[in-house]
Amino acid sequence: MKKQTLTIFWIIAGAGFIAGGYGLWDRLANGHANAAYGSYVPWGLWVAEYIYFIGLSAGAFLLSTLVYVFNVRRLEKVGKLALLTALVTLLAAMFLIWMDIGHPERAWKLMFNTNFNSIMGWMIWLYTAYFILLLAELWFAMRGDLASWSSRSALARFLTFGRRDSSEAALTADRRTLRVLGSIGVPLAVAFHGGVGALFGVLGSRPFWNSGITPIVFLVGALLSGGALLTFVAALFDPDRGTADHRGLVLFLGNIVLALLALDVLLEWAEYSITYYSAIPASVDPLRMVLFGPHWWVFWGVHVGLGVVIPAILLVAGKHTPGKIAVAGLLIAVTFIAVRLNIVIPALVTPELQGLEQAFTGPGLTFAYFPSATEWLFGLWSASLAALVFLAGLHWLPILNQPTEAA
Repeated sequence: MKKQTLTIFWIIAGAGFIAGGYGLWDRLANGHANAAYGSYVPWGLWVAEYIYFIGLSAGAFLLSTLVYVFNVRRLEKVGKLALLTALVTLLAAMFLIWMDIGHPERAWKLMFNTNFNSIMGWMIWLYTAYFILLLAELWFAMRGDLASWSSRSALARFLTFGRRDSSEAALTADRRTLRVLGSIGVPLAVAFHGGVGALFGVLGSRPFWNSGITPIVFLVGALLSGGALLTFVAALFDPDRGTADHRGLVLFLGNIVLALLALDVLLEWAEYSITYYSAIPASVDPLRMVLFGPHWWVFWGVHVGLGVVIPAILLVAGKHTPGKIAVAGLLIAVTFIAVRLNIVIPALVTPELQGLEQAFTGPGLTFAYFPSATEWLFGLWSASLAALVFLAGLHWLPILNQPTEAA
């Protein structure tokens, strides 16, 4: 990638981090006072962004297992890139949900006073295990490169933790370890992101969420959004851009994304059409809010238009053009936040009892919700933090290099 283009990304991420810092300060200084949700709508933009970034992380990680578990040589160059992407998006998700809870300083109690009858109780342990596994797998994936770099880089020398053997036997042992870690990570990633879907799916008081298919929808959405993001990142940041190998890699990823897009649309059609046809008020009212409510454009314009139709055209018509595939991946990855918003918000802004919105009124007793400036800014800060960590990883770590190149 050209240095000027990389500089532009640093500037954009830095500007977002600085501008979004006001949202972080407001949350720390004033708590939830300037958030737009209340007693009837207790979850808002931050929860939607949390499941969005968690999906990106799980999807990118599961694609990395194609390299380290299933030995798909064609994707070998994006293995470390996928692990880094999974790590930074997990970081953004954790910051968002941490700030969403009322007393973030008490988060440690989730681990040390866990209620294992609660899905939320299990989630903290699954996230911790996943974070540790990501760090370990990324280290083993880079260890050979770090060892080769240790003679000319103090950081690489430190990060080897004394293991500087870059012989073929040592690299083979690293690959075996990566396969074991990746094999553990597959059910772990399925469990924690399927668990996020189950967290919604088990809520019988919200029929719009209450479905056995909800965890599957979350997993397919994670693979699609994470795969799309990885496709864009690989197309843009691969140092071999313009070569036949790079073109083949991007086209292969594009085919994977197209198949996942078709599967995701199929599941969404099945879920929405059956819900709409059944006409059960508690289920169909939130769906009508999605399709025809005040923010109908989020579904039809952002999700369907920018996130499905245009990417599908680019992936099919431009299947031999890496640039078009990269744009399709970016559009799917960015607009997928609309899918997460349409899961979280409509079920909450629909009164559970007819006339409830008139029965009690007050500052926090409203079903109207649109994210406040504080919510948008803190979301921007979290995304920018992830982008900065990602760019720093590309700059200081051997993410895009093969061991032979480092040597």
